[in-house]
Amino acid sequence: MAEAEFGQAVHRWRDRVSPEAAGLTIGGHRRAPGLRREELAMLAGISADYVTRLEQGRAANPSTQVVESLARALRLSATEREHLFRLAGLVPPGADTVPAYLSASVQRLLDRLAGTPVAVYDASWTLLTANPPYAALMGDPSDWRGNARNGVWRHFLGPGTRARHTPESLRLFESALVSDLRAAAGRYPADRRLRRLVAELRAGSERFAELWDSGTVGRHEAARKTIDHPQVGAVTLDCDVLTVAGSDLRIMIYTAEPGTEDAERLALLTVLGTQTLVG
Repeated sequence: MAEAEFGQAVHRWRDRVSPEAAGLTIGGHRRAPGLRREELAMLAGISADYVTRLEQGRAANPSTQVVESLARALRLSATEREHLFRLAGLVPPGADTVPAYLSASVQRLLDRLAGTPVAVYDASWTLLTANPPYAALMGDPSDWRGNARNGVWRHFLGPGTRARHTPESLRLFESALVSDLRAAAGRYPADRRLRRLVAELRAGSERFAELWDSGTVGRHEAARKTIDHPQVGAVTLDCDVLTVAGSDLRIMIYTAEPGTEDAERLALLTVLGTQTLVG
């Protein structure tokens, strides 16, 4: 019964969200105004088969991460999000865990930046959502799972990013990442996922362990970054990180100076990337 109620709620809310509202480009005739299962799966970063099994009540015990991702993709209110967690048999995350909720106001901000590469991270630098231009610029994150969605893990233990670094910019970037993560661990000491992430980083990366144990201090500043894109080549952009007061979210925005070759390359890769993402 619980699985059926969870699936019915997901299906009902999926029908309510239009592709345009979710930032998707659509074409051709659609039988229903809401999201398709494949579209919800892409937005939530899970497989379409799993969405189908959830809606049909054939998948039990979805994880906290899955429920949180579905709540964001479905644009649920705080009350609806809490209800979805309880339908999944989970306790909604409290004040002692890293916030991962995108408020309606933050979502509206993202909607108005639909043509600009934007990604939203939580306080531990785990990617919550990225729009199509960001995916086109930095690589499609829809298949990233678990720690692969965390920017600190990807830098120290994973494949890294497409951004270039000088020795000095790398030092500052790493100091800022570790400092942010230490601050998050201090604010959310009961967050088990965050504790596991820090333990894995300390065990797997000598550089991270050195910075963590030394108490390094750093902070993210507005910066010029060069992105090595596989299709259009090097693109130099301004990168700004905005912090949302009260929710501890980080909004990363890439922009190009109008009228420059970098602006032209950004526009081109965004079109190419969007076509690739939506098939």
